[in-house]
Amino acid sequence: MGVRKREMAERIKEERKQLAFAKLNNCPTSPRKMRLVADLIRGEKVEKALQILRFSPKEASRRLEKLLLSAIANWQAKNEDASIEDADLFIKEIRVDGGSMLKRLRPAPQGRAHRIRKRSNHVTIVVEAKNNTQS
Repeated sequence: MGVRKREMAERIKEERKQLAFAKLNNCPTSPRKMRLVADLIRGEKVEKALQILRFSPKEASRRLEKLLLSAIANWQAKNEDASIEDADLFIKEIRVDGGSMLKRLRPAPQGRAHRIRKRSNHVTIVVEAKNNTQS
C-alpha cells in the first residue's frame, strides 16, 4: 500500500507541474470592467491571449497582460527543462472576484449625500501545458 500511495503522489505532483498560476489582489478596477477583458482571453493559447491584450484599448487589459506574463514566468520556474513553445501553454482558468470597496460620500442637492462605491477586484489566472511531453 505504501508503494502505491507514493506512486499516486508522484503522479499528482507531475500533473501539478503542468499548472502555474498568478494572482492580482485589490486591483482598483471594477470587476465588471475586468470581466469584459477576461472573457476575451479565457481558454485561448498564451501567445494569442497576449496579442489580444496588447491591442485591446481597455485599461484592464494592461493589468491582465502583466499578470499573464507573471503566470508564464511562474510556469517556466516550475519547468526549467521545458520550453514554452513546445509546451503549448493555454489559459485554463481566469477568475475575477470582487474585492474590497471604498465607500465615499458625494454631495447631492438639498443637503443630501449619495454613496459612491469605489470597487476593486481579485484576478486569478491559471495556465496549463497541453502536451505532457517535456524536452
